[in-house]
Amino acid sequence: MAKEVQVRCRCGEVVGLVTNASPQKVNRVVCYCDDCQAFAHQLGRADLLNAQGGSDIVQAAPASLTFIKGQDRITGLRLTPKGMFRWHTSCCNTPVGNTLGPAIPFVGLDAQTFDGGTRTADGVFGPPIGAILGKYAIGQAPPGSTGINLTVLLRAITRVLGWRLRGRAWPHPFFHLKTREPIYPLKVLSQDQREALRPLCGPRPAMRAPA
Repeated sequence: MAKEVQVRCRCGEVVGLVTNASPQKVNRVVCYCDDCQAFAHQLGRADLLNAQGGSDIVQAAPASLTFIKGQDRITGLRLTPKGMFRWHTSCCNTPVGNTLGPAIPFVGLDAQTFDGGTRTADGVFGPPIGAILGKYAIGQAPPGSTGINLTVLLRAITRVLGWRLRGRAWPHPFFHLKTREPIYPLKVLSQDQREALRPLCGPRPAMRAPA
C-alpha cells in the first residue's frame, strides 16, 4: 500500500513530502561513485556515507516529491558544468535530491534524510536491491557492485520510462515546467575545487575528511 513519508534536513528547517511511496514505486540502490563521495565531502556531510563510501539512494518520480517548508533554504551544486544537479540545504548542508535534469525524470534521495532515517526507508521502500560503481568503494568492493548490474539497470530504466509515460515527470521539485530552468540557486565547482576533493574519495583515500 502506498504511503506518504517526509524528508527532513538535519536541523529541521527544510521538509519535503514523498507521496505514493512504496517498494513498487521507487528504485533503491547503494552508489559508491566518487562523485557521490565528493558531494558529501563538499558539504561536510561524510557522515551520510557508509564505511565504504556508499550513498544509500532512493530514486523516485519527480512528481512524488514536494517541499512543504524551507524552500528558501534550498540550493544546488554541480561538481562539473555538465554534472548531475545535486540539491542541498543551505542551513545544514543536507542533501535533498539528485537529478540529471528535467529530461530524465528521477530524483535520488538519500535514505538517511527520511524522517526516521534508514529504518523508515527500509519500512516504506524495502532494502536496497543492489549496489553500483563499487570500483570506487573504500577498501574492498562490496559483492556484486562492480561491472554491470543488470537487475539495477533494468529496474532503473523501467521506472524512469514508466514515470515519463504516466506523467510523473511534472511538476518537478527542482525545475520550472515552462523554461526547464532550475527553481533554486545553482553553483558549479571550478576544476580546481573538484580536483581538491579527489584525494578524499575512491578505493584508497589519500586524505582524511576534516573532523
